Order: sequence, then structure tokens, then C-alpha cells
Amino acid sequence: MAESINLQGAKVMVIDDSNTIRRSAEIFLVQAGCQVLLAEDGFEALSKIAEHNPDVIFCDIMMPRLDGYQTCALIKKNARFRHTPVIMLSSKDGLFDRARGRMVGSDQYLTKPFTKDSLLQTVNSFVNQAGDA
Repeated sequence: MAESINLQGAKVMVIDDSNTIRRSAEIFLVQAGCQVLLAEDGFEALSKIAEHNPDVIFCDIMMPRLDGYQTCALIKKNARFRHTPVIMLSSKDGLFDRARGRMVGSDQYLTKPFTKDSLLQTVNSFVNQAGDA
């Protein structure tokens, strides 16, 4: 199913302190034609977001220094990026985590480990949704 998804030119940022998660997401996204931006934590991400203006942002919840909730809240408070979709990434699939993600403005929640299909379909839904608006 994911083979038919073409995300040519979509700019996707992956913020995660796990090198494995960043690299696997990068491989899946690059194969689908995305430009990929990587960041290890919220601080690194915020400067890159301002510089590159990604179309979609994946943000891990559990990170050192600035966690995913704080990072998402800061992105959503910035008028320039308020409408940029932020998808929370977490190995915990709890109701509380999802609710807390919604409270800080996240647009979706993806449980780790994610599959290539789930990652690409998530990006596709936001990129094509933006194109239709």
C-alpha cells in the first residue's frame, strides 16, 4: 500500500533522541521522496523549524532537556508554525499521553515502533490535506 504513496518534495522533520528511530524514519521518508530534517531534541528542532519551515513534524514525547509536549506547545504558540501538523511519537499508547498531546496542540499520535506504512500514510494525510485547503 505504501508503495503508491508519493510524497515528492514534502519537508518532514523527525525529532527523536533515538538515533535508530531517526534513521529508520529518514530511510522510509526519503524512499517516498521527502526532504527530511532530523533533530535530537526540542532545542535543536526549534532552530531548524524556523530555518526550514517543514510541512509535517514528528516529535518524540520522551526527550532530554525539552520534552515532546513542551516542544509541541512552543511550535503551536508560534504564529508562523501554528498550522504545521505535529505528530507525537511515543512507545506508550496510553489515553493520558494522547490527551496530553492534544492539550498542547498535537494533530495526531503515532505509537513506536511505527511501520513504514503508518509513517507514510500519516505524512500523506497531512500533506494532501494541506494541498486541498
